[in-house]
Amino acid sequence: MLIHQIPSDAAFRALRSTPEGLSQAEAASRRLEFGHNRIERIPSTPVALRFLRQFTHFFAALLWVAALLALITDWWTPGQGMTTLAIAIVAVIVINGAFSFWQEYRAEETMAALQSLLPHQVRALRDNSTVVIPSEDVVPGDVIFLTAGDDVPADCRLVEAFGVRVNNATVTGEARPLPRDTRPSDVADVLESRNVLLAGTSVTSGEAKALVFATGMHTAFGKIAHLTQVTVDVPSPLQNEIATLSRLIAVLAVAIGLIVFAIGRFIGLSLSASLVFAIGIIVANVPEGLLPTVTLAMAMAARRMARRNMLVRHLPSVEALGSAAVICTDKTGTLTQNRMEIRSVFVDGKSVDPAAVPTAAFAGSHRRFLECALCCHDLKATGTSGRGRWIGDPMELALADMATRALGQPAFDRLDEIPFEPDRKRLVTVHQLSDAIVLFVKGAPEEVVSRARWVDVEGRTEPLTVEAQTRFNTAATEMADRGLRVLAFAHRVLPPTYVLDEAEQDLVVTALVGFEDPPRAEVPAAVGQCRAAGIRIIMVTGDHPHTALAVARAIGLVTGSTATLLTGADLGRMSDTQIQLALDAEEIVCARVSADQKLRIVAALQRKRLIVAVTGDGVNDAPALRAADVGIAMGISGTDVAREASDLVLLDDNFASIVAAVKEGRAVFENIRKFLTYILTSNVPELVPYLAFAFARVPLALTVMQILAVDLGTDLLPALGLGAEPPDSRVMRRRPRSREARLLTPGLLVRAYLFLGLLEAAAAMVAFFVVLAAGGWQSDQELPTSAALYRQATTACLTAIVCMQVVNVHLCRSRRSSVVSRRFFDNSLITLGVVAELALILSIDYTAPGHAMFGTAPLGYQAWLVILPFATAMLALEEARKAFVRRRERTGPTDCDRTSVSENAVTT
Repeated sequence: MLIHQIPSDAAFRALRSTPEGLSQAEAASRRLEFGHNRIERIPSTPVALRFLRQFTHFFAALLWVAALLALITDWWTPGQGMTTLAIAIVAVIVINGAFSFWQEYRAEETMAALQSLLPHQVRALRDNSTVVIPSEDVVPGDVIFLTAGDDVPADCRLVEAFGVRVNNATVTGEARPLPRDTRPSDVADVLESRNVLLAGTSVTSGEAKALVFATGMHTAFGKIAHLTQVTVDVPSPLQNEIATLSRLIAVLAVAIGLIVFAIGRFIGLSLSASLVFAIGIIVANVPEGLLPTVTLAMAMAARRMARRNMLVRHLPSVEALGSAAVICTDKTGTLTQNRMEIRSVFVDGKSVDPAAVPTAAFAGSHRRFLECALCCHDLKATGTSGRGRWIGDPMELALADMATRALGQPAFDRLDEIPFEPDRKRLVTVHQLSDAIVLFVKGAPEEVVSRARWVDVEGRTEPLTVEAQTRFNTAATEMADRGLRVLAFAHRVLPPTYVLDEAEQDLVVTALVGFEDPPRAEVPAAVGQCRAAGIRIIMVTGDHPHTALAVARAIGLVTGSTATLLTGADLGRMSDTQIQLALDAEEIVCARVSADQKLRIVAALQRKRLIVAVTGDGVNDAPALRAADVGIAMGISGTDVAREASDLVLLDDNFASIVAAVKEGRAVFENIRKFLTYILTSNVPELVPYLAFAFARVPLALTVMQILAVDLGTDLLPALGLGAEPPDSRVMRRRPRSREARLLTPGLLVRAYLFLGLLEAAAAMVAFFVVLAAGGWQSDQELPTSAALYRQATTACLTAIVCMQVVNVHLCRSRRSSVVSRRFFDNSLITLGVVAELALILSIDYTAPGHAMFGTAPLGYQAWLVILPFATAMLALEEARKAFVRRRERTGPTDCDRTSVSENAVTT
């Protein structure tokens, strides 16, 4: 039989131990055999290898190839500035790789947190003497002592217990303290056994002597730790999309580059010239600023999240949270306040306002009830003043606080007691009061009221009639139906000599009290926002089903009468397919759920192609936190284990803060799309000069270094500014994006390449030819690249692109809203970027270093005037397109039913 199903003496024999403990020699031998009592860590990837991975992913590899080709070209045909290009590309790779590695390296290791949760020392019996030993030295067969406030160092079987209650929330998710005793248990699951203390939990009251039967990785705690270690981190949706985008860009850039190279060779260009043009095409089509902008967009959102009490540990999770379609949330401390509050008091045959209890008037009529609340408990004194003088059961703390405010803190000597036991369901204490010896009883209503003969009515003792007893029972049932935990209170004045075992009769019942962990005030509104945003919320808790369902109704998570309640027992009987089908229900509450069951729920939702966020605070939540697309740990009540397995940490443990962070996260994906629209637009005027040179045999209007000036110079800061755009006011009225949603959509490509890009290309090429024509160039003339006229013409082309991008950055701030509807200077980074952009182009156009590096020459004012009509036309045409999109949206479906009308609308 299992260790918890046999008597204590049989347990000692099974572990070859004795009530006097192990000898030092035997303990040392067992430590060699079973190992230290600690969580062993699976070897992780070496730091050096993790560092190198930041520079070898696909997008980085593409940039490495571009840099290598630039160096080869510079070796082949010196003087083209290709070495500078290569250095700039390598700098982009290094900066992004180093920043990404730093973000990853800053995350503390999960297993170190697991180990730190266990106590450092423990009292044990060795050679029949009490010694203090490191928790790592505890071995199976050790006898240890525990008292209120102690953490449990290993799985152990109780052999002596006096009023023991434990908080198993870190392992099982059960919020309320549970009573424990020494009798054999008939349950199969050790986690539910009443005579077992689990490693990683804490003793809230009582004193215990226990026999250790499992240590280290063999404990329930260790098994969850192993499950956490072997659970694979899931790449965020954005990481997957960036990888897809990188491959697409690489294929397009290389394909176009090869085509241009082939065309160059076909029309008679030299091998080196054809290679230079091919590299220019590749550079023009690779958005070198993509990685810095993605990083900045997430970093800025992370800063805003921090102001909303959400600490970001892994940057990609910022966007993943915004994409979440389902939030699997814990109950205690997240949806509720993680404290017990008195919600209902029943005295004198009626319910009274709990706020009226701690008053002098109430104390005068119901003094015995308040004395019972103040005396009858298992709280442990800490020696400080105020409410902080006790630790223990939150319900008893709430009662003691209420009674203290009514009576003060009188000293009542405790003469005797009968500890709380699961079978008795009540606690009995005897106290010497100033006027009498009084026995107090507190416990389950059915156990207390059935032993009563009298009832206290405004301080008078009256017979407990059948009608009065029925009123008590009905009140208790109504409280339980509301999800409250109910306690009954009674007393009896004892004679100077009494027999305690015979004293629990002829009781005077005084009151019923209902407790709850109250929902946070902000949560119902946050739940409503999630519904409006198309986000499903599923409560997944280790708490009692009735309590979970009551809280779900109180916060609006469950509104109908047909909510689906799934317990851990239900999930244990279901296959993965059945769970997946059961999760189709509109309103779901999961209660009494274990760590592996929570993990199955997450996996089932992910198989539905949903992006899943999970909240948790205990060790039992860590596997699900790691497996989810976004793991959110509690910062106040959460364990180190949960925090280290998570992507985000909720600093105030408040569900409403999650909803605020979702809004910030949703902005990230949209901001990256804005950046892509902006950056891809400039690719067209960078590409057209090469196509014109290859097919029309006109002078090359833009050099490779001038492309670099745009991509890594003038465009960079404004593009980063787009990544820092605050969330749109409508962002929480749209459904979450699906896993299949792409950053590059047909609508975005058409808008960037065939609309805005063509307008910019037209402006650039017209400016180029106007300068050439003004200088007297004829189409049949040779034009050396060293000629002043050629340099001036390419400067005009470059300047036109930059000026058009100044207009474009404001157009790209929204896909649908007019430029005039947004405050022009409310994004300081865009404003700074535009100023820097203009300053840079002026330095390129009118300074000697700019001329030398980029092959430019000074422009006259006429060239600037040529650009103005094109900039005006682009602004007017884009405003007309946005107006068309807004009209289409007004006549189309609502935001929550729309996949993304403005995204896929006709853009020309």
